[in-house]
Amino acid sequence: MFQSFEVTARPEQGPPRLAALRAEIAQEGLDGFLIPRADAHQGEYVAPRDARLAWLTGFTGSAGFCVALTDIAGVFVDGRYRTQVKAQVADDFTPVDWPEISLSAWLKQQLPSGGKVGFDPWLHATGQISAVQKELDGSGIELVRSENLVDRIWPDQPAPPMNPVKAHPIEFAGETTESKIQRLANDLQQNGRSAAVITLPDSIMWLLNIRGSDIGYNPVAHGFAILHADGRVDLFMAEQKLTDVRDHLGAGVQVHEPAAFLDAVAELQGAVQVDPGTLPQAVADVLGDKMRAGGDPCALPKARKNAAEIAGSAEAHLRDAAAVIETLCWLDAQAPGTLTEIQVVTKLEENRRRDNALQNISFDTIAGTGSNGAIMHYRVTDETDSVLENGHLLVLDSGGQYLDGTTDITRTIAIGDVGNDEKACFTRVLKGMINMSLLRWPAGLAGRDIECIARVPLWAAGQDFNHGVGHGVGAYLSVHEGPQRLSKVSHVPLEPGMILSNEPGYYREGAFGIRIENLVVVQDAPSLPTADPERAMLNWRTLTFVPIDRRLIVVDMLTADERDWLNAYHRDVAEKLRPRLGVDAQLWLDAATAPI
Repeated sequence: MFQSFEVTARPEQGPPRLAALRAEIAQEGLDGFLIPRADAHQGEYVAPRDARLAWLTGFTGSAGFCVALTDIAGVFVDGRYRTQVKAQVADDFTPVDWPEISLSAWLKQQLPSGGKVGFDPWLHATGQISAVQKELDGSGIELVRSENLVDRIWPDQPAPPMNPVKAHPIEFAGETTESKIQRLANDLQQNGRSAAVITLPDSIMWLLNIRGSDIGYNPVAHGFAILHADGRVDLFMAEQKLTDVRDHLGAGVQVHEPAAFLDAVAELQGAVQVDPGTLPQAVADVLGDKMRAGGDPCALPKARKNAAEIAGSAEAHLRDAAAVIETLCWLDAQAPGTLTEIQVVTKLEENRRRDNALQNISFDTIAGTGSNGAIMHYRVTDETDSVLENGHLLVLDSGGQYLDGTTDITRTIAIGDVGNDEKACFTRVLKGMINMSLLRWPAGLAGRDIECIARVPLWAAGQDFNHGVGHGVGAYLSVHEGPQRLSKVSHVPLEPGMILSNEPGYYREGAFGIRIENLVVVQDAPSLPTADPERAMLNWRTLTFVPIDRRLIVVDMLTADERDWLNAYHRDVAEKLRPRLGVDAQLWLDAATAPI
């Protein structure tokens, strides 16, 4: 099994660890210390060595941070995790609704007479630190660079990952390493930049056409890189990881140990492009006035998938869909009350593992039945494993990392006889997902401009959900990829080739959860006879083909256009997937895709 069900953090472990941290805070003459989720590479996912937030607090979500002061410890989480955090942290920690309550506002309230709050400059982006410092001006509160105080008290902290790196084949990458480097180097020259500093692991993987396994479920390796405007690349990565790819990297990529990174940064001349949102403050301190904000040079090129990447992703989604459908067929054959969440997760992984191209799952499978479904990023453990009872909704959110693509799909499934209220909520979520799927929009719009389309049916009923409508997805890379998002805070224009999720939901704490998710890719919209000829339009191409549970749909709530979309989608599912399934699953698929 790729996925384990062990309990990785317990609430009762937090208080003694917090006490030990406070002793270190006092010894350093500080009034507090910041503990982020991030590592030095500023990616979303972290290796066990860098899971400081989870180790200290028990909170295992993928976003958030803790501020440990002498008399209060706030755990800042966004709307996705407000149910989860209550179950995972002890009473010694205080959940804080973030970003509604900002770090600076909270610190001003807790330290009205001022104080010194320490932070590890490797674990915080320079843009974050400068923004908070600006908001704290005049408060008497100072952010102070410090050693990592959590590392001091973590006696069995895991070692850094040192897994081997492998080459990513050109038939899947679609562009050579040399071509990518030269293309991006030319952009630096045109913008008057001598170099760019890259810290995000998935950017380095994309640029050099390599993949790693330093972080669970994400095919990336830890390292730093400097891209020079003359086409050279300095890669700062442990030599032992690169044994099998030295020839692949070529003469233009010079390998150095990570310890040499800051010295190399200090030697850079001229204007150096950085992304303030991901550049560690420790690196910014060395660069000084040579920094020029311009973003990670790999971010947008990586997001705009080429033809080979889109074709690979489409094929990976079809094979993945077959595994999901076989699982749903098996699930429907079991009587309510006879299966647990772990059994569902195990069966789905078994079906995925039949594909030799599968390298891993793309995240811990979420299988939340009943009230567990209301925990948006629920992870089942041996202690929380629950029975799928009659009347439950099961939220099944999962994905695979295949050599040719990354998948992410959510289906909500009826277990036995489900109530009318649940069906009405499900149908509103479905309407939002369909409305987003049907959308055409003018080129140049960002996720924030269109994401409300998926919320309107819920808003009309006085309902909503506390997560974005969609996130970017990589091509055999991170399942959460920026900068593209369907989010209220996303300013990045959507462009052809970008892959995103379309996943509205609804969650009623203590009762049930609902989410429906397809992956979609942005494309140029077909022309219409009524269209303005000078106005470029975009729309979606759907990549995910798995039936949506018809038993949960209140058909009278759908418009004619929504019914037509659903029936056409199910026809496509049946046509594309039937040849890939066993006999029993074919019969199940025929019923599951019957028109409504």
